Amino acid sequence: MGQSTFPVPSSGSSTSTVLPVNASSVILDGSLTSASTYTTTVNGNGGIAYLAAAGNPATITISGTAYSVPANSTVATTSAVGSGVSATVAAVFATTTPTTFTASTMPSVQTWQAVTYGNGYYVAVPSNLTTVGAYSTDGISWTASTMPSSSNWYGVTYGNGYFVAVVSSYTTAGAYSTNGTSWTASTMPSSSQWTGVGYGNGTFVAVQTSGPTTTAGAYSTNGTTWTASTMPSASAWSSVAYGNGKFVAVATSTTAAAYSTNGSTWTASTVPTGSWKSVAYGNGYYVAVGGPYSSTTMYSTNGTSWLTSTYPSSAGSTSVIYGNGYFVATPTNGTATGGYSTNGTSWTALTMPSSASWSGVTYGNGKFVSVNTGGSSAYFQQSLAMPVNFGIYAGPTTIN
Repeated sequence: MGQSTFPVPSSGSSTSTVLPVNASSVILDGSLTSASTYTTTVNGNGGIAYLAAAGNPATITISGTAYSVPANSTVATTSAVGSGVSATVAAVFATTTPTTFTASTMPSVQTWQAVTYGNGYYVAVPSNLTTVGAYSTDGISWTASTMPSSSNWYGVTYGNGYFVAVVSSYTTAGAYSTNGTSWTASTMPSSSQWTGVGYGNGTFVAVQTSGPTTTAGAYSTNGTTWTASTMPSASAWSSVAYGNGKFVAVATSTTAAAYSTNGSTWTASTVPTGSWKSVAYGNGYYVAVGGPYSSTTMYSTNGTSWLTSTYPSSAGSTSVIYGNGYFVATPTNGTATGGYSTNGTSWTALTMPSSASWSGVTYGNGKFVSVNTGGSSAYFQQSLAMPVNFGIYAGPTTIN
């Protein structure tokens, strides 16, 4: 790798005419000026490559592995880069404050309960005993899909190439999809009201809200077959999230909570009094919202001990998500006032396009997307951070 190699620019990309200082050997050096991504083939020297971004951050994908590269920094690849390797440089979305959402239209009027994002698709499920589902590639225009059974679909998540959905009525019905558009039936390990499902560290975890009659939980390493687990108490478990090495589950109308490092074995913890409906992780914080008619939220830095904070609306929230610098909690009980926070400790009001019970919210590809039980949806689009000066080098360096 003794010579510099510059690819022919694609739309929105231009190659640099000045080599970075101290580069031992340049694999690729250029900039994104208008297009959001640039894909090419690089010829590495069989060693670790160094990925650099200046001006704004970027996501650089080498041989299918994505690396987040902060602005004005260099990140080393975790494996060697040889000749003829695929490389994609993508601008990231700026941390635009999510203040006002825009209305969008679902393919039919259903009790839309939950929404998730993965692999370029937003996927939503309803809880009104139906086979209807929905998917979208942009979070704005939606297309109907068909679920494998007429059920109260209540939770949906994405991980490891699979969308996974669970049902809240007393049943063993579940579903999975590799694309979010066509679904296959699966079987849960017990007949329960499965209300929450999450993914982390190679494992799907489901919790149920059947109340004081069962401690049933479930986990799956592939999203298609499930194994029973035991929660630490018979509580109405409503939601589960993964972050920083832990699954954390919360429950309604109780001070019971739980955490697990593997999704199969759980330990009890205690939270402040509340009807905790949803939990999310991001930026070093676990954050839970307190349900309808509650202006109390809570946060934790370790997933085991919790403190309360105040939500901007007394109507409360039943759904919270983290994305690109912000927790977003959407409103319930027929109000348009939700909240956003960078850390879950202090909240600022946001505005939805209508007063409704916004039951689900997700983040993906620079967009917060929410659905409500009245049959509609909404989105907030963050802006791309451009231009991005980037480099992929065979030796440690920075872009100048």
